[in-house]
Amino acid sequence: MTKSKFITVGLIGIIFIGLLLVSGCLAPATTNADGTAATTTWYDQYGIFIFIIIIFGLMYLFMIRPQRKKQKEQQQMMSELQKGDDVMTTAGIYGRIESIDESTIVLKLESGATMRVVRSAIAGKRARE
Repeated sequence: MTKSKFITVGLIGIIFIGLLLVSGCLAPATTNADGTAATTTWYDQYGIFIFIIIIFGLMYLFMIRPQRKKQKEQQQMMSELQKGDDVMTTAGIYGRIESIDESTIVLKLESGATMRVVRSAIAGKRARE
């Protein structure tokens, strides 16, 4: 099982267990034997809200934050591209950068042919052989 699937299954499990626990806290108001209202604890009143905040916090930590970190790394790699770098495109094509424009990159392929690709199509740098 991949890490993202493991995290997703874990979050679903936490949500399910939490809902089972919290559902017992939302019992209808009860009265004492003398007719006065029974006292409730802070958890009876705010338990579901605390649980929802915890779930959103876990989603941020395990899903949103790593995705943002990955995007920043990709943007940094894109800004550091220069002529002569060996790269791979998102389509799996390997090439060496011949020229860089604002929005496009010209790659020289192994066969000697050149190819113009959109700058965002570069998946990553490749170590020189």
